[in-house]
Amino acid sequence: MALVAKRLKAKDKVITNLRTLAGTIEGLRSQGKAVVLTNGCFDLLHLGHVRCLEDAKSRGDFLIVALNDDRAVTKLKGKGFPVNTVADRMETVAGLASVDYVTCFEEETADSLLKKLQPTIYAKGTDYTERTVPERATAKGLGAKIIICGDKKQRSTTKTVQRIRKRKFD
Repeated sequence: MALVAKRLKAKDKVITNLRTLAGTIEGLRSQGKAVVLTNGCFDLLHLGHVRCLEDAKSRGDFLIVALNDDRAVTKLKGKGFPVNTVADRMETVAGLASVDYVTCFEEETADSLLKKLQPTIYAKGTDYTERTVPERATAKGLGAKIIICGDKKQRSTTKTVQRIRKRKFD
């Protein structure tokens, strides 16, 4: 009889209590595990997101993805965004094999999130450079290594929404 590891359902990888998640991360780090944190809106999931998250996961042992909540996405992206609620976006992202845990945060930047979670590595997509990462000073101050991951920026949710709006449906 073969034993097969039980795979978590996407909803089981969503942890909205940051204190609980910080404790989990602390436990992983105490075991010598490299914890990667990345963040973003992840509204309409596309290939660029998938490749960025797979690359981020390959840089450490565990990948935590933090999503901007709905109010923050509206502030960052404008009226009409997000297309999907934060609850839907979190569970969708959690469904990816490369993602270990998903959470959300209210602020427009992840500075306070970084301070609470204290990851080993802080990952951002290729629309940034190490120098332009908004949370650079916070990450450096915590000793987190900053990495830029994923493909060259060619896809975006905003552009996808614009293409959809331009189409005429019969």
